[in-house]
Amino acid sequence: MPTMNIIQAVNDALDLAMAADKDVVILGEDVGKFGGVFRATVGLQEKYGEDRVIDTPLAEAGIIGAAIGMAIYGLRPVAEIQFSDFIFPAYDQIVNELAKFRYRSGGEYPCPMVIRTPFGGGIRGGHYHSQSPEATFAHHAGLVCVAPSNPYDAKGLLLAALASPDPVMVFEPKRIYRGPAHGTNWSAHPKGEVPAGHYTVPIGKADIARPLRGKGIPVSLITYGAMVETCREAATKVEADGIDVELIDLRTLVPYDLPAIVESVSRTGRAVVANEAPKTCGFAAEIVALIMEHCFDWLQAPPLRVTGYDTPFPYTLEAAYLPDSGRVATALRSVARYK
Repeated sequence: MPTMNIIQAVNDALDLAMAADKDVVILGEDVGKFGGVFRATVGLQEKYGEDRVIDTPLAEAGIIGAAIGMAIYGLRPVAEIQFSDFIFPAYDQIVNELAKFRYRSGGEYPCPMVIRTPFGGGIRGGHYHSQSPEATFAHHAGLVCVAPSNPYDAKGLLLAALASPDPVMVFEPKRIYRGPAHGTNWSAHPKGEVPAGHYTVPIGKADIARPLRGKGIPVSLITYGAMVETCREAATKVEADGIDVELIDLRTLVPYDLPAIVESVSRTGRAVVANEAPKTCGFAAEIVALIMEHCFDWLQAPPLRVTGYDTPFPYTLEAAYLPDSGRVATALRSVARYK
């Protein structure tokens, strides 16, 4: 199989989809001639033309509004928002129009479109290029939200999103688009084997990214996106402390894989949940609430969250703000103390 990074996997998925279906169109800022700020759409305008890979003005509400119209008309638009921080001018279009068209029309007007947007820190972009707003959109019924952690999932989830009858938001972890950023020690595996042809990763199905080894105190560690590799590193760190970690990559935030969460935590009795976003109302809080509702009788320790801080995202202190493997390892040791 070819070896790709996440950017290459996204580009390959879009290329396959556009070749197979003339109704697939891409629109966004700089997606055409320039190939996108992260180069995810490079070469596609040259191959498919300006009518299908459309450079837009810097107007996020216009990008999403136009894409909604295209989807209702019968096209399959893929709208790129250059950074997830920039998505809020389009918030009304997304949550009050896109998310509700199927319901408000009694099923007559589904809105099958994809919104791609890079999220999270790791590129020293400061507070306007590093936020993680996924929980904000996961809150609104009618939107599917996915967050891949590796090239295989990035391609498979995007192709699944393009086949979905409902709107899908794809939050892409830009910190691991190609590898570790700016000399940090964050783990990242930027490349992986990716099938050359068409395949899908099922939406709503989590992945056991690291199974239990069968030795030590078991702990469930639940996360998504770039934090998967950070958590994998933490799991390796605590092996010497006699802690056995099962790492769950959610892959899909809405609809989340509740059976996978319950099955893991009911076996281990301990859980740590991690996300990059601020702690208050982050997606980790939702997962902890689910664990308390469905796994309370099996818990041997209070579930813990490892998150960003409740402050605007800093520029100079980015490495201190982002949850690293040391903070995750500390949480794992804390829940393992309960016996």
